[in-house]
Amino acid sequence: MENCYRYSVFAFTWLCVLAIPMVFFISAHFNSFMMSFSASSPESPEPKIELQRLIVSTPDQIRAVSSSGSTDDHQHPNRLRNITVIRETKKLSREQVLEQGLARARASIHSATNARIITTATFKNDNDVPVGDVYRNPSAFYQSYVEMERRFKVYVYTEGELPIVHDGPCKEIYTIEGRFIHEMEHGAKRFRTNDPQRAHVYFMPFSVAWMVRYIYTPLSFNITPLKQFVSDYVKVVSTKYPFWNRTHGADHFMLACHDWGPHASQGNSLLYNNSIRILCNANTSEGFNPQKDVSLPEINLNGGYLSPKLIHPPPPNASRPYLSFFAGGIHGPIRPYLLQHWKGRDNDMQVFEYLPQNKDYYSYTLQSKFCLCPSGYEVASPRLVEAIHSECVPVILSEHYVLPFSDVLRWEAFSVHVETTEIPRLKEILLAIPQEKYRKLQEGVRVVRKHFMLNQPSKRFDMFHMILHSIWLRRINARL
Repeated sequence: MENCYRYSVFAFTWLCVLAIPMVFFISAHFNSFMMSFSASSPESPEPKIELQRLIVSTPDQIRAVSSSGSTDDHQHPNRLRNITVIRETKKLSREQVLEQGLARARASIHSATNARIITTATFKNDNDVPVGDVYRNPSAFYQSYVEMERRFKVYVYTEGELPIVHDGPCKEIYTIEGRFIHEMEHGAKRFRTNDPQRAHVYFMPFSVAWMVRYIYTPLSFNITPLKQFVSDYVKVVSTKYPFWNRTHGADHFMLACHDWGPHASQGNSLLYNNSIRILCNANTSEGFNPQKDVSLPEINLNGGYLSPKLIHPPPPNASRPYLSFFAGGIHGPIRPYLLQHWKGRDNDMQVFEYLPQNKDYYSYTLQSKFCLCPSGYEVASPRLVEAIHSECVPVILSEHYVLPFSDVLRWEAFSVHVETTEIPRLKEILLAIPQEKYRKLQEGVRVVRKHFMLNQPSKRFDMFHMILHSIWLRRINARL
């Protein structure tokens, strides 16, 4: 009995061993038959692939790749197991495309911010590359500026009639209002778009200076007509177009150099609180918000032109016999205090209320080491830009003033800030500045001078483009 059992087990084992190759043989012939049948059948379905192994994306498309890494399907027409499914991308809206471009710009600027140093080899063909301690981050500023040139589009509303809209003063104290409007409407072809769908920001081209001239009643001190005009203008563009309501005005901007610019903007609460307000009167104690608003340089061009004496300032080693200079009317709280202590009291401190007719203003700025820039009724003063044009180191005597282009520029590298309470010690403070430090301050003034030049037509990195860049930074919500 035991021997029978033993033979049975032995026979069963050999039967199993012989069955294995028979199974493989039959299976191979069966698969060959099925493959032949499948290839001959025109209605045979494509095999379904459950795993997409690798996706390679490009800016224009997303294409599938086999597990071997090859993208050439013509070399392997019979490969079934490794074919992957092409993933189709959903077409983006115009608004999404714009935001995607801004996201790329932010990433590029962020990368440059970490680099901090610009290599001349990278930008060897660009003579405008910012260099020096006057910039917070030269690399980030340059990259941001280049991204602005590449992408930034402004739509200028066509609504409104002359002279209050599409025009403004192009000479004297409020020059910048009219010159910016004219450059934006007639000169800035790179940045202006006639298609509002392609715009990143929207410009409301009214002039507060011309409002004061044409609809304000002199000596009435009633600025309600200014507010009403702004309110009506916003109502027109917000009713006719969808863009204001889409962001509650956050991507819209106005520009005003008149002292009453901030008051006029109160005509619409969303404009005041949300929109980008570009103002000469950049006073934080009166509602100016540097996170969204832009400080505008005040420039006084007599007759609309820069004085010939300022076109080519004297060389750095030229004699400047006066320690400081100021001439101006008594208005506001700071100037009377300055004149009280220094008017006619010291030959080194050339301080005048009004300059005598036989004296030339720019001769003094060009012969002084420091130019005093006290605020008047409002914080801004054209003396700041005049000092820079003269390569005279500005001495800022002001409170609550957000200095122009301070997102980019380190004002402490080319100016001196003196607290108004220290005015009696002004000469002592200026004399205490070492010669080497003064030399560096003056060198800084020479470096930033191009940013405060108002050219016609405009040039890269000049005042017009620096204003645009300030708007650009607020649109992309970036800090350098």
